[in-house]
Amino acid sequence: MLVVFALVWVVCVRVRNYGFLDVIWSYGLALLAPLYAWQGTGLPLRKWLFALVALIWSLRLGTYIFRRVLRHHPQEDARYHSFRVRWPNPWMFLGFFELQALIVAVFSLPFLLACYNSAPALHPVEIAGLALSLLAVAGEALADWQMSRFKSNPAHRGQVCEVGLWRYSRHPNYFFESLVWWGFFLAALGSPLGWLTLICPLLMLYFLFQVTGIPLTEEFALKTKGDAYRAYQRTTSAFLPLPRKQP
Repeated sequence: MLVVFALVWVVCVRVRNYGFLDVIWSYGLALLAPLYAWQGTGLPLRKWLFALVALIWSLRLGTYIFRRVLRHHPQEDARYHSFRVRWPNPWMFLGFFELQALIVAVFSLPFLLACYNSAPALHPVEIAGLALSLLAVAGEALADWQMSRFKSNPAHRGQVCEVGLWRYSRHPNYFFESLVWWGFFLAALGSPLGWLTLICPLLMLYFLFQVTGIPLTEEFALKTKGDAYRAYQRTTSAFLPLPRKQP
C-alpha cells in the first residue's frame, strides 16, 4: 500500500489534482482483500465470501469517485484545495498519502482475520454482518445516484438536494458508509481477535464527523448555497435519516 499510494502521489503531482487519492483509498480494499483470501489458511468459503463483499464495496465506491474526479478534472476537490494552502510543498502531501496507505491497511483488518479463521463453518454473526454491509452499500449507492441525478439537471444549479434519502438526512451517503463498517465489524466478531476491528467503524465515524466528511462538506455547501443550505440544516438531520423538523 505504501508503494501504491506513493505511485498515485506521483500521478497526482503531475496532473495537479490530489482528488485521485480518494479513488485509490476506496480501491485499496479491492487490492488487499483478494490477496488475503489467496494467501489465507482459513475456510475457503469464508475467505472468498469476505473478499467478494469487500470487492463489491470497494469497486462500487472507487468507481463512483473516479468518475466524479474525472468529470471535474482539472478542477480539484475543495478539500484538497484547502489542504494546498496549508501544504504548499508537494512532499508534504506525500506524507499524507502514506498515512492514508496505513489507514487502508487498518481498515483491511476484518478481512485479514477472516482469512486466517480456522473455524470449519460460517458463524451466524458473520452472515449477519456481511448482509448488513451489503444492505448499507445498496443504501449508499442509492444516495449517490439520487444526488448525481439531481445535479445532472441544469435547473438545479445552486439548489439544495432534498429528494429521496436526502430529504431525511443531509448526508445519507455518510450514514450508510458508516453502517458498512459496523457490518464488517460485526462479521469480524466470528474470528479470533475480531473485537479489535472495532477501530474501523470508530475511525470512520471520526473521519466523517471531525476530519474530511461532514465539516468540510457543509462548509463548502454554506459558501455555495448560503441561506438555502442554512434552512436545510434547520429542518434536516445531519446524519441519521429522521423525519424532518418544522421550519
